Amino acid sequence: MSGTAQIGVTGLAVMGRNLARNFARNGLTVAVHNRTVSKTRALVDEFGDEGTFVAAESAADFVAALERPRRLIIMVKAGGPTDAVIEEFAPLLEEGDVIIDGGNAHFADTRRRERELRERGIHFVGVGISGGEEGALHGPSIMPGGSAESYASLGPLLERIAAKAPDGAPCVTHIGPDGAGHFVKMVHNGIEYADMQLIAEAYHLLRSVAGYSPAKIAETFRSWNTGRLDSYLIEITAEVLAHTDAATGKPFVDIVTDQAEQKGTGRWTVQIALDLGVPVSGIAEAVFARSLSGHAALREASRSLPGPTAAPLSEADAARFADQVEQALYASKIVSYTQGFHQIQAGSEEYGWNIDLGSVAAIWRAGCIIRAAFLDRIREAFDTQRDLPSLLSDKQFAEEIGAAQEDWRAVVATAVHQGVPTPGFAAALSYYDALRAERLPAALTQGQRDFFGAHTYRRTDREGSFHTLWGGDRSEVSA
Repeated sequence: MSGTAQIGVTGLAVMGRNLARNFARNGLTVAVHNRTVSKTRALVDEFGDEGTFVAAESAADFVAALERPRRLIIMVKAGGPTDAVIEEFAPLLEEGDVIIDGGNAHFADTRRRERELRERGIHFVGVGISGGEEGALHGPSIMPGGSAESYASLGPLLERIAAKAPDGAPCVTHIGPDGAGHFVKMVHNGIEYADMQLIAEAYHLLRSVAGYSPAKIAETFRSWNTGRLDSYLIEITAEVLAHTDAATGKPFVDIVTDQAEQKGTGRWTVQIALDLGVPVSGIAEAVFARSLSGHAALREASRSLPGPTAAPLSEADAARFADQVEQALYASKIVSYTQGFHQIQAGSEEYGWNIDLGSVAAIWRAGCIIRAAFLDRIREAFDTQRDLPSLLSDKQFAEEIGAAQEDWRAVVATAVHQGVPTPGFAAALSYYDALRAERLPAALTQGQRDFFGAHTYRRTDREGSFHTLWGGDRSEVSA
């Protein structure tokens, strides 16, 4: 088998199969391989007319089908299965070849694999791919990490299959070395968790407080999607809310168990944020909200706890409240993206990645799950002000969130008064208020820590660390 394929995909479940088809549709010869040979044959039999595929039944045949430098994409489960595939193929490769992991790997695993394979002369690229099954086939947002040399070889192929932003730019860029791509994909998913939670809270408020039906809320979301909230998640939310269950005739959302699942990337985002010391409270609340929803027995046991019952508003008051919810949702979304980009910035500094935040915003404009109209403005903000410490430091976003804050506060207050849980809205508002506060109660916290553990504190009037001898005369000593 001669090396004629420009790219190869091993692991032909839905994502891998669709990615291979995307490459073929865009004029590339694609080698395809799967541990179960029947899946390889089925892909070629069913979709062979979409482009040029080279079916390989063995690892050796698969490698032989690839032109040099070989570019081999692994599309299998993260963790042990990925390591097993790497160990199967690495001995068959030569110096300068490239192994690409397109799964949802933990970035620390990607850093380890990149380091180990680099010692063997093989490039390893961790690629975050967002867009789900449809994105993989029609154009995802792609976040590759790895060496500049590997991207020079791989980048032009990824640009062919990536989603195209409204200005025609492919939604792919070299994020940075080793695990940078998978790190950015992880944070993308964390923002996705927060975004979905905020949208769910907006739905809950419109239903419980405004008294709207799912169909009415669908109309509201469709209206919002024509303005500044224009995004993929708002669009599909309207579709979900408008759907009627065929078996019962009830709104679809009413026949779905209210226990949300998760695959782990949201948890990773929060865990790594804690390691980096970055507050991502909106993402954390979204993760915890999913966790709480799954504790059915705990919720059942607590259902009789005292509290207010939401009282639906009049039609006119409901319409005014819906406008306030739109303001709260928009402001909270800005905070979620602010926290996510802060985490990317902190990770970039910690690991020496030198990530361009404007470029990250640019490749999220199409293809990915969190694609939204205002990402173009986020890109512009970071491109214009390279040292921008926070999205909330951008004049336009600061003005918008300032204009929204009165309604935002009213929505959170109404939710508390009516007993409707809104952890995402409330956490976002608390984060905003903490940033704008002249002083925080952390001074008291430091005093407590020094009292019980002699952890020391710093003073506002002179340099150095100090400790108070809390017994006796309570004198102060330099630490």
